[in-house]
Amino acid sequence: MSEEPKTPRSRLEPEPVSRRDVLGLMSLWAAASAMFFALVGMLRLPKAAVLSSPSKRFRVSLPQTLAAGEAFTPVGRNVAVYRDEQGVYAISRVCTHLGCIVKPTAEGFECPCHGSRYDRDGVVTKGPAPRPLEWLAVKEQGGALYVDEGASVAAGTKVKV
Repeated sequence: MSEEPKTPRSRLEPEPVSRRDVLGLMSLWAAASAMFFALVGMLRLPKAAVLSSPSKRFRVSLPQTLAAGEAFTPVGRNVAVYRDEQGVYAISRVCTHLGCIVKPTAEGFECPCHGSRYDRDGVVTKGPAPRPLEWLAVKEQGGALYVDEGASVAAGTKVKV
């Protein structure tokens, strides 16, 4: 048997890396990346993860030229506010079928999504809406009117002004 003579290694060749060293380096990288992502997660904690939304209770200033039975829709709100001889009342403009925003018409309300129709009091006149529109709480405080989108009242509830 003849043994092959070993060729001398060049000093430019890298040292062979053992399996134990590779596994050790991989575990260090895994620990370092876990710490990094944990730190990123902790830095995000002080920032609120919810979107700010406007208050459900808001002040309404009805125009003096608002005719009896004519809808006033405050900007950015899904509410129709009415004034008549008995008082002021508010009806939600959120369709009871799938939550689309209904549009006030001369006859009442109409849903642009699926064609539901409501009369001026929010009662369903044509489906597929299963329920009438909600009447919302209106309060008068110090000469100002406030509508609360989060509080429903019985249909026909009006506030004397």
